[in-house]
Amino acid sequence: MSGSTTDSAPENEHDGSSETVEPSAQAAEEKVAAVRRVSEAGRRWRAAQLAGCAALLAVALTGGSIALGALRDGSTTTVASTSAALSPGLMAGGDLDAGIKALQSHLRSQPRDFGSWATLGLAYVEQARTKGDPSRYPQAQQALKKSLESKAGNEQGLAGLAALAAARHDFKGALKYADQTLEQNPYNERALSSRVDALVELGRYDEASKAADVADERRPGIPVFTRYAYVHELRGDVRTARTVLERALSTATTPGDIAYVAGALGQLAWNQGDYDTALTDYARALAADDAYLPALEGRARAQAASGDRAAAIKGMEAVVARYPLPQPLVELGELYEARGADGDTAKAKDQYALVDAWTALARANGVNADLDTALAAADHGDKASALRAARAEWARRHTVHTADALAWALHVNGRDKEALPYARQATATGYRNASFLYHRGIIELAAGDRKDAASHLGSALKLNPGFSPLGAREARKALKEASK
Repeated sequence: MSGSTTDSAPENEHDGSSETVEPSAQAAEEKVAAVRRVSEAGRRWRAAQLAGCAALLAVALTGGSIALGALRDGSTTTVASTSAALSPGLMAGGDLDAGIKALQSHLRSQPRDFGSWATLGLAYVEQARTKGDPSRYPQAQQALKKSLESKAGNEQGLAGLAALAAARHDFKGALKYADQTLEQNPYNERALSSRVDALVELGRYDEASKAADVADERRPGIPVFTRYAYVHELRGDVRTARTVLERALSTATTPGDIAYVAGALGQLAWNQGDYDTALTDYARALAADDAYLPALEGRARAQAASGDRAAAIKGMEAVVARYPLPQPLVELGELYEARGADGDTAKAKDQYALVDAWTALARANGVNADLDTALAAADHGDKASALRAARAEWARRHTVHTADALAWALHVNGRDKEALPYARQATATGYRNASFLYHRGIIELAAGDRKDAASHLGSALKLNPGFSPLGAREARKALKEASK
């Protein structure tokens, strides 16, 4: 981000053996209410300003699913063909389902409106993301196909294909379509953002950093700032990442953008074990949109890490009821296992079984789900299938996340010497991720390297002592063994 600092973040001073203060669910709700009271007047004014100039649904999502979660593209740029069927109030209110219906109605009378077809395709991508429903992706593909049939090679349709490819984890395809879009319009915000996403997810971090700089020069704004922040986080520069996100939040005007950026700030704080800040950031997100699922999920995760398991389970149950994706399903299953009440073992198994069901649905709708499969199956499923999935994903892209997944899948299959180089690669960029450090420490211990194992297990617990309901507990046990 132009003019941002690049100082490295200081180490978080958590001690893995310390106890954290347990917040109540009521306190978390009070934070949301307090932030909402402060910001309500300003939000009403900003919504009125937007309603005065909006003429097209700002679907505003690329579907690029990186470690922050699917990134929100906050563009309000009007495309070449506008749809009078969409009211300004609808845009300001962010009612995606109603927006889709309005677009469908408009396109029945104006079937050659290529811009609206592209917008509808992006709306389906967003709907798939927010509802955890990959069956929307074929609908998105059909809408984008109609856009490009109505006007061959149009910029909006190609940018939509980039977003769809990224949402399906086809990052080579996302890069191809983003580049084709930028050949027509080097300032297309969606394509600039999708290009950063694709390079990150292909593990081409130096190129991603340069692409983020270019995007920041050409189209500074929330979609670009969030990518810029994540590129810095991957390099361990947490301070810059937070500075950029806070600046992005200061420019956010719509409830959706406020919720998204505040939620990203919450995730960043949680990664560093700063649960109080995370809960405050999630409160800011939920004050803007009390149904914003990533913030609800993040709040539950932070509550669990802080010791408020009852609130965490209640919150995560609400999330998976509406958003049945692998990560929250696994997290809820592990919360049940950690609680250990009557029936919790069966409840946990039900959540893990739902991961398999989601994976099958995702694959049937063209989504590459190997990374999700590898991570979930390694801990809670078929270990051999976890290794197959991790190897398949590694063959497609070399990222810190695929390196970690392959290392862990090799470990659970008893192949620790093979796993160790991948575990080292996962932690090589400086990315501050307690799970990666935990995995590396466990693998080193299994390979007989007690000294390095103790160092990395201790670092994981110092960074984020509540990084996982089950993993943190296992890390403490392993650290005691490694320190003997």
